[in-house]
Amino acid sequence: MLVDILSNDTIIVQLKNKDKRAVIEELVDKLKETNKISNRENVLQAILDREAVMSTGVGDGVAIPHGKCDAANDLVAALGITDTPLDFGSIDNKPVHLVWLLVGPPGKTGPHLKALSRISRLMHNGQFRKNVIASSTPAEVLDCIREEEARFFE
Repeated sequence: MLVDILSNDTIIVQLKNKDKRAVIEELVDKLKETNKISNRENVLQAILDREAVMSTGVGDGVAIPHGKCDAANDLVAALGITDTPLDFGSIDNKPVHLVWLLVGPPGKTGPHLKALSRISRLMHNGQFRKNVIASSTPAEVLDCIREEEARFFE
């Protein structure tokens, strides 16, 4: 469940930054502040290296920058929301409003892929995306995700 790898303190309901790299850094910083990762620089480099291969802007206003790094003991996530259109080099050439950042340890590919797949499936629902963007607190975001996961995966 995504609610198991995300928490109130790793959700930013209004991202401060307006460009791709700065937003990735903001989300990595959030994981470091909350002690979800042990090394900011290593995680940032893993995410940026993955991003250099191909943009993780998956379309529909969603990006899922992700990487594997031994600075994460378990799969962890941060979510950033912005009402300002963010250019992420998405596959549909449209701006992004939801940025899910995933980091997992190198040896645990299964949970990493499962989380990527789950995010992608949930984010295809336009009403769900709107509900998440309209949320004013991290708790509201988690409630939206919890409800959608229950509806979609149970």
